[in-house]
Amino acid sequence: MTLAMKLKPYPAMKDSGVEWLGEVPEHWEVVPNRALFDEIKERDYPDEQMLSVTIKKGVIKQAALLEVTSKKDSSNLDRSNYKLVQPGDIAYNKMRAWQGAVGVSDYRGIISPAYVVQRPRTGGNSRYFHYLLRMPAFAKEAERWSYGITSDMWSLRPEHFKMIYGCLPPLPEQAAIVRFLDHANRRVQRYVGAKQKLIGLLEEQKQAIIRRAVTRGLDPDVPVKPSGIKWLGQVPTHWEVLRTKQLFTEVDCRTTTGTEVLLSLRMYQGLVPHTEVSTVPISADSLIGFKKVEPGQVVMNRMRAAIGMFGLAGRTGLVSPDYAVFELSQTVDAEYYLRLFKTRPIRAVFRIESKGLGTGSAGFMRLYTDRFGIIKLPVPPKKEQSNIVQGINVAAEKIDIAIDRARREIELIREFRTRLIADVVTGKLDVRGYNVVKESDDTAPEGG
Repeated sequence: MTLAMKLKPYPAMKDSGVEWLGEVPEHWEVVPNRALFDEIKERDYPDEQMLSVTIKKGVIKQAALLEVTSKKDSSNLDRSNYKLVQPGDIAYNKMRAWQGAVGVSDYRGIISPAYVVQRPRTGGNSRYFHYLLRMPAFAKEAERWSYGITSDMWSLRPEHFKMIYGCLPPLPEQAAIVRFLDHANRRVQRYVGAKQKLIGLLEEQKQAIIRRAVTRGLDPDVPVKPSGIKWLGQVPTHWEVLRTKQLFTEVDCRTTTGTEVLLSLRMYQGLVPHTEVSTVPISADSLIGFKKVEPGQVVMNRMRAAIGMFGLAGRTGLVSPDYAVFELSQTVDAEYYLRLFKTRPIRAVFRIESKGLGTGSAGFMRLYTDRFGIIKLPVPPKKEQSNIVQGINVAAEKIDIAIDRARREIELIREFRTRLIADVVTGKLDVRGYNVVKESDDTAPEGG
């Protein structure tokens, strides 16, 4: 982007004396947070809307968070002790400040009593502080001032937040910084949105290739017959149609020691060592009773089968007791069925056959083995299953390369934004003379 190319450093800098800030413009102040904020503890507003403080976006409406995640409303029925947040207030999660859970609120509402509300004093621009306090460097500083037995219990108490030093430009410069960064944020988000749309289109193209191949084979001129299954339609005449239980046999072998490697099932990576997705240590004792899995077996996450959460074990290990582990018949190529199980038509069947609390893929719906077993599946000859997998890999290779490139470009532009925000908000780059041109689709930037 050309944003940073137009910017120059301030003519005179000084050592802030604060490691996380580094050098700042000579005329900026460097002061402790106690001189910038007042802690607010207004309570007894139980009817106000609930707000959440998130790592990714800062302060958002809790209703918006619940709409897009599987999280449940964990707030108390009695909300009289919840803290009032006014627009312009800074709120942070004491236990997650070191991970970036801090930000300015655009809304009036209430937050958990365990969170902290800080109101900028006169001379402070709330959005400037939003950008400053959401810097990765501030998260590191918050970590340094947080206390607790383990990382999951670290807490940035208000009395320690007040002792952290920050930089304070003159108000007109704060406004110029906010104006520039809001503008930069919008440009980055438009770029990211365009790349995400491209990824979506490429994924649709890839899914269409996979869906066609796993239900009709690779030969477009092959004779077909009715499968007798609504979601499947016609299949090649030489294919069989069998119930899943004729192809997959559940096995349930439990560990008595818990010393085997714990494996975690991921949507795109399949079964991977749990240490690759979590840094939280797990004791062997807590793994006793987990299911053993051997190379070549297929694992299903019962609660997430409706989104295609299946994986092939490439090593011996353990998986959650709530997973299902299957041995495969000699007529099955596991990779063929893993691709079939990620297509939308069969996922819709999995959703229908799932049982439990909730509806569809929400709540605690699980696809139990008895319901999984009655589902009818196409069964090409095993050699053809392998050929179909190879054909899909070849056809999808260029699409996967394009998707990976787009994802990398998104990652790079977000890294650029993070670096730009840090340089601008701490005075490494001067935006006072930057002319922000109002654009027709300018809207308030999200997160930041």
